[in-house]
Amino acid sequence: MAYEIPVTQARAELAELINRVVYGGERVVVTRHGKPLIALVSAADLQRLEADEAAAEERVIRSVSSIGSAPSAQGERRSFGIAAEHRPRDGRDD
Repeated sequence: MAYEIPVTQARAELAELINRVVYGGERVVVTRHGKPLIALVSAADLQRLEADEAAAEERVIRSVSSIGSAPSAQGERRSFGIAAEHRPRDGRDD
């Protein structure tokens, strides 16, 4: 669980909060009106989060790529993107 602190108090105690994060291994959430505003995390935590994000993006790209190469069912029409068909009203071509 992260330590929560209001932004006004965090401003006054920034050096202490940095020490808590760097040396104490804590995560600090700075709030405004009781709602989370920012989080202070160590550089190691940030690297881990970014690595996890990159891995998740790679998994999504791989899964989408594999969908595109899936064979179509027999007789299925393959179409890509958005398609529109013009249908005249009352047999007229507007």
